[in-house]
Amino acid sequence: MKKANANLMKAINLNNVRQAMKRVETATKPQLASLTKLSVVTVNSLVKELHDLGEIFEDETVPSNGGRPALTYRYNYDFSLALVIYMKEEQGQGFVSAAVVNLEDHILLKEEYLIPVFERQHFHEVIGRFLALYPSIKVIGIGIPGQAVNGEITVSSHRELTGNRMIEEIESQFGLPVMVENDVNAAISGYCAKQDLDDVRCVLGIYFPTKYPPGMGIYLDGKIVKGKNGMAGEIKFLPMSPDWYREMDKETFVDALCQIIQSVNAVLAPDKIVIYQDRVEADTWYNAWEIYQTQQPMPSFPEVILQETFQQDFEAGMRWLTLKELEPVLII
Repeated sequence: MKKANANLMKAINLNNVRQAMKRVETATKPQLASLTKLSVVTVNSLVKELHDLGEIFEDETVPSNGGRPALTYRYNYDFSLALVIYMKEEQGQGFVSAAVVNLEDHILLKEEYLIPVFERQHFHEVIGRFLALYPSIKVIGIGIPGQAVNGEITVSSHRELTGNRMIEEIESQFGLPVMVENDVNAAISGYCAKQDLDDVRCVLGIYFPTKYPPGMGIYLDGKIVKGKNGMAGEIKFLPMSPDWYREMDKETFVDALCQIIQSVNAVLAPDKIVIYQDRVEADTWYNAWEIYQTQQPMPSFPEVILQETFQQDFEAGMRWLTLKELEPVLII
């Protein structure tokens, strides 16, 4: 038991030094001791281990108040890389976008492929190409317009994905962990990460794609609320919903949106609701929402924001979520 506790403490201390180096990029051993509140002796041992692993490397020497010059260490943000892949549509065309990201969230390579219909072999070929170019890739994140339950994609606006056991197939073929996330969940995660919002906030993201029903992501206390089988946020099943597959005029859309906001506000009372849509102009929507609020009783009045940045937030969220998979898990 004592050995297990000692190993756990070492892992915690090692991760503290690692996180400090990530934040400051360069530091001397005395600086790391000050940042982590660890002894210089402990830091010496941990720095040697990180250096032997290749996670940090020696940089330059700096003056040390008249004493011996101190050696500076620099964090190697390319030590572990992530491959982030997501599916998107532009002007009715289907694309797969793939990017290699380092631990600083810097994109080392990004490519897009026109794939009108999801095809397993082509998708795997794209993964294989990136892994061959960057052997330091240690995790794969995949963003999909759907939901995976126990490794199987059970719900998706893309019929070709339904029933696909993407996670286990890719993990088996390439020997790397795979994380699959819903596009709306990833987008609201990206929005909150970019805004650096307080973890105690409740933020909802509602996305209205052009040809498909809307979906909602629930970001609460710093993480996504999934619900049973990952089905939280399936707002297309709300009663009195319109037929989202048919063309609808702006007035019908605005009325449906107001009712959706009232419904989710009654249940979750969020601090903020981010609406991703391009069907109505902002002025038209805000005027209608102000009138609606005066006519309908509500438990609270969240801040409602119209965004045109779904793709950017989706991409940022996928990078953030995939990089989180590279963080060591410490079992206490």
